[in-house]
This record gives sequence, structure tokens and C-alpha cells, in this order.
Amino acid sequence: DVQLQASGGGLVQAGESLRLSCAASGFSFDDYAIGWFRQAPGKEREGVSCISSSDGSTLYADSVKGRFTISSDNGKNMVYLQMNSLQPEDTAVYVCARAEGHCGGGLDVWGKGTQVTVSS
Repeated sequence: DVQLQASGGGLVQAGESLRLSCAASGFSFDDYAIGWFRQAPGKEREGVSCISSSDGSTLYADSVKGRFTISSDNGKNMVYLQMNSLQPEDTAVYVCARAEGHCGGGLDVWGKGTQVTVSS
């Protein structure tokens, strides 16, 4: 089965860090990109970051540039999101999703999310 599973969320104070992990199974990373998305209560889902496995290219939302770093370990089928200098506005459920080919590709597999809560 093709699956994605996000983990690593938690409760932290403003200014602290968390690293989220997205474990993929059932497919080869080489043909896909993996994106992180988040949704806060009462808000629309927002794209946070994406990494293309084929060439390692990355994208970031303006709101997280300079604070978040996405990386991948293709050998382990893992994608990570290092989140530094977290702020209360980063509080959301974070999910990872698979995009066909590259970061702009269609999203066809979504994992279960992990809650990130940042207190002020």
C-alpha cells in the first residue's frame, strides 16, 4: 500500500524548534515530490514546503522562509521538516502529501497529520 505518515509534532514555546518526519512506503521517491501542508482551526490549508526527490529542489511559503528547512533521505524514504523559531501562528495540524513528478504536480496521496502547538 502507498502510505505517508507524519510524526514529530508536539507542544513547544515560541522560539523553540521541532523536526517533523514524513515516512513514505509503497512507492519510489525518485518519481515524486513530497510537500508539507498545514491547517489551523478556522483557516484554509496552506502549503508550507516541498522537496522534489529527483533534483532536490525545494520550495517554501514566504511565512516560513528562513525558519523552516525541508530535507529528504531517499534511501530511507523519509522527508523531514526542521522548524526553528516557531511562533504561535505556526500552530496547526501538519500533513505530508505526495506530488506527481515535481512540487507543482498533482497531489495524490495524503498522510495523517501531526499536531504542532506553539505557545506564546
